[in-house]
Amino acid sequence: MAPVRYIEAPAEYEKSEKYEKSLFLAGGISNCPDWQAAAAALLSDHDGLTVLNPRRADFSLAAETAVEQITWEYRQLRRADVILFWFTAGSVQPITLFELGVHTTRDVPLAVGADPDYPRRLDVEVQLSLARPGLTVHDSLAATVAAARELISRVAGPAMR
Repeated sequence: MAPVRYIEAPAEYEKSEKYEKSLFLAGGISNCPDWQAAAAALLSDHDGLTVLNPRRADFSLAAETAVEQITWEYRQLRRADVILFWFTAGSVQPITLFELGVHTTRDVPLAVGADPDYPRRLDVEVQLSLARPGLTVHDSLAATVAAARELISRVAGPAMR
């Protein structure tokens, strides 16, 4: 197997047999801590995994950059084998809520977590209990990553989408 491959927006992602499974890190970027770096570190020993991170080292709010970012996320969310959603405290993250709603209705494995102080945690819990009964909303990033690891181990090899 190969070590973890890390792809950050706007770099393109191509599936390969060497990196047979992919995980998208969905969650807040604006006004949120860099939780993606912590999640990537927790996944750094997972052979053959591609981690797709929408957080860029250099991001501008210019319209053309925003369109590129939104398009990249849209495309990669649909190509990922597993999606990890993490809601940090201190920010509502409306785009992440929208993305969760969209991908909850797809047949894609989801690992979802929300900080206990996330202001819309109850909404996430209730909506998911209705749309995906039995799906746990984890209380910590570490528990959410552990759930994602379990899902990754269960998905089939390269689904060349």
